[in-house]
Amino acid sequence: MIQWLKNKQEELLTDKYTFQERVFLTLTLCAEFVLISILLGDILVKENLAEVICLIGVILFSPLIVLLTLRSHKLNLGALFIAIGTVFVVLPITFFYGGGVEGGSVIWLTFCYLYIGLILTGITRYVMLCLLTIEIVLLYAAAYYNSGVIVKHSKEVFLFDSAISVILVGIVIFVMVQFQNRLFLLENKRASEQAANVEKLNRAQNRFFSSMSHEIRTPINTIIGLNEMILREDISQEVLEDAKNIESASKLLLSLINDILDMSKIESGKMDVVPVAYDVGKMLSEIVNMVWGRATAKGLQFYLNVDPTLPAQLFSDEVRIKQILINLLNNAIKYTKTGSITLSIHCRRTGKARALVTYSVEDTGMGIRKESIPYLFDAFRREDETENRYIEGTGLGLSIVKQLSDLLGGEITVDSVYTKGSTFQLALEQEVVGQSSIGEFSLDKLHNNFEKKNYHQSFEAPDARVLIIDDNRENLLVASKLLRGTKVSIDTALSGREALTYTLQNRYDAIFTDHMMPEMDGIQTFHAIREQAGGLNRETPVAVMTANAGSENQALYSREGFDGYLLKPIDASLLEEMLQGFLPDDLIKARSKEDTQFDSDKIIRQIRRKIPLMITTDSVSDLPHEIINRLKIPVLPYKVYTKDAVFQDGIEAGGDVIIRYMEKGGNYAKSEAPDVEEYERFFAEQLSVAQHILHIALAKHASRGFANASEAALTFYNVKVIDSGHLSSGTGLMTMAARLRAEDYQYDTDKVVAYLNEKKDKVQTSFIVTYTDYLRKSGRISESVHRFCTSFMVHPIIVMKNSSMKVGGVILGETDKAISHYIRRALRNPSAIDREVLFITYAGMRRQDVEKIRDMALSIVPFKKVYLQKASPAISINCGPGTFGLIFSKKEKY
Repeated sequence: MIQWLKNKQEELLTDKYTFQERVFLTLTLCAEFVLISILLGDILVKENLAEVICLIGVILFSPLIVLLTLRSHKLNLGALFIAIGTVFVVLPITFFYGGGVEGGSVIWLTFCYLYIGLILTGITRYVMLCLLTIEIVLLYAAAYYNSGVIVKHSKEVFLFDSAISVILVGIVIFVMVQFQNRLFLLENKRASEQAANVEKLNRAQNRFFSSMSHEIRTPINTIIGLNEMILREDISQEVLEDAKNIESASKLLLSLINDILDMSKIESGKMDVVPVAYDVGKMLSEIVNMVWGRATAKGLQFYLNVDPTLPAQLFSDEVRIKQILINLLNNAIKYTKTGSITLSIHCRRTGKARALVTYSVEDTGMGIRKESIPYLFDAFRREDETENRYIEGTGLGLSIVKQLSDLLGGEITVDSVYTKGSTFQLALEQEVVGQSSIGEFSLDKLHNNFEKKNYHQSFEAPDARVLIIDDNRENLLVASKLLRGTKVSIDTALSGREALTYTLQNRYDAIFTDHMMPEMDGIQTFHAIREQAGGLNRETPVAVMTANAGSENQALYSREGFDGYLLKPIDASLLEEMLQGFLPDDLIKARSKEDTQFDSDKIIRQIRRKIPLMITTDSVSDLPHEIINRLKIPVLPYKVYTKDAVFQDGIEAGGDVIIRYMEKGGNYAKSEAPDVEEYERFFAEQLSVAQHILHIALAKHASRGFANASEAALTFYNVKVIDSGHLSSGTGLMTMAARLRAEDYQYDTDKVVAYLNEKKDKVQTSFIVTYTDYLRKSGRISESVHRFCTSFMVHPIIVMKNSSMKVGGVILGETDKAISHYIRRALRNPSAIDREVLFITYAGMRRQDVEKIRDMALSIVPFKKVYLQKASPAISINCGPGTFGLIFSKKEKY
């Protein structure tokens, strides 16, 4: 019998049954085994005949009910039927005929609580719980007021019956706890394996897209570069039009490649926003020139309406804004057969140096059905397939638009009338640079799309010497020709080895190198030039010209020490501008007037005054890159120590990577705050651009960060450190509040500090820990507490109180139900919650699971903005996979 039960338990651990079915079957099998044992005991001690008959009936009918339940897939109904029969039939009979309070039935009353709690769900669980409690009270009342109705037991029978009942109920509870524990660990292992497989697929996909982008950019570089040389020549109008069409098509292809690569980055959470000060008029000219030709070739009218008050210079991610507008315009052209396309731009000032810019793309195309609009931004989905089967495109455009808009902190809306046309609007708040406005800006100012533009080099330096390194001959040819007008002397090398022979013999004023080269790549070549014994170019500026797109690659080249970065296809004007910046003034013999004006503007921008108050924080504040970039908040990374290396938190390794490392062979990792000297260097660096610094630190009892930062601040008279009182994104919310209030209070530090001290109590930070092993590893809980939580499926709720982590409660049960309970508990008072922003900060969870949590939270409180934020490694290694928190603020009046 024991072996049979063991085999059945192993079968129940497979995927043949659902979780609830497994629990139902296990508990019923255990109960069946126990009832048979009790029946044999009752026969042995000659128990009352009514009790024996009742037990026989239960033993015979229970398997039948289980079988019918599994076949009909009506688990709740079968469980409820068994529960009702047990509570209202079996218990009263065994109580009255089994000795009452002096019999074994008393022990089985407690077993009924276990059965109801594990098997039933929803409202029926609580109803049966109440009915069972009422029945027990009535049974005990009957035993007290009318003891004659109870068949008495002898002392020997009572002791035997009671002992057997205690032993059997204990065995059932032990088996159920063991089974639940094994099931929990098995499900957790499966979830971890699935997450690892998903991450493996993501890495493979990213490698594929990155490789594809690199390989396609190389021939496009040749096409665009040589086409640029054609446009510089004295050519006929027909050849000019052909060259312009080649240029437009090449840039469109490049845009498509960027979309595919960006989709991969967004899905893997590696897309970054890189804000810069950009010229609005120049950006609009580039956009119009890219799409105007396609519109006119299709016979469509193209209109441009620009608000004259629009600032001439803005601070945001120009590349992403351009990408959004090009996608919207291309989409409008695709779906418009006749009529017009209109690009409108409006501006509204929202602050001293901020403006809300609204970009609108309107077309007279086929429009969109109302029921299709909710699915409009899904990747690879195209409405009206029959009508649109001849329309080109990948289906990525609008999905990219939506996700880039979210990254930038903008809002994209759609207004459409089917068969009449559509209007897409992007509202994006940006920082204003300077005071000048764009003024009257129209298509007439852009000139004709096919009008000849005379090229004139920005400078001439006939005595300068440049080395270009690339394993592709066409790339060398393109770069050499693009620089021909500058009259610099150019040497080319097809490999890093060949380049080292040149740098040993010749002194160069600038060196440009490709990255991905066989035998010796660009980074290795760069370091070899810098360390070359007897080399003549150890101090020569070196720039990388690469097809590896992305801000993460740009950061890589910056860390390696390159002096510049150019992305292929090479932009001729950027190449000339970079080279001119490398060359000494005495080598430049002539400059264009436009370049002189540019240099003057650049100098003015470089000597802008320091900002009065800068808000800074640590990496453990778990703020999205979009917010960090938009609010320009400098962040100092914590450190993550492993037995193999030391990593900068969130920069050199992500939280998921560290968790997977710790799960392999019991690897150990720990996080530490920056030391005092690191804080001093950080503050000194920020004071080069700020008059005062207000640093928002993690809760002072949660790490050494606050203490170290406070000690470092003593070195400066104008640095103040604030204890946020919170963890993770709770600190992030405090940092955001400080940054926004810094402007409201005209950079008055004392007022900002007073506001933060009040805000601290309004921010609500809590986390549910679904698996406590990492809390044990970090020393937050003991081994015995961890075992207890695992065995009984106890999920602690971590809250912040007096700048310390506290257990604010526990939730029992399987993970999914515990998560649902935690969400309802955290958001239990919607009227008191500030609905502006919610952070769902998580560790080691799949994106789709986090999105389900977001949907549950929004069904309770309709937050205006929800950030799904991966916890930093320093946070993740302390809480472990499956942990997440809801972080938000209460309203000011509460």
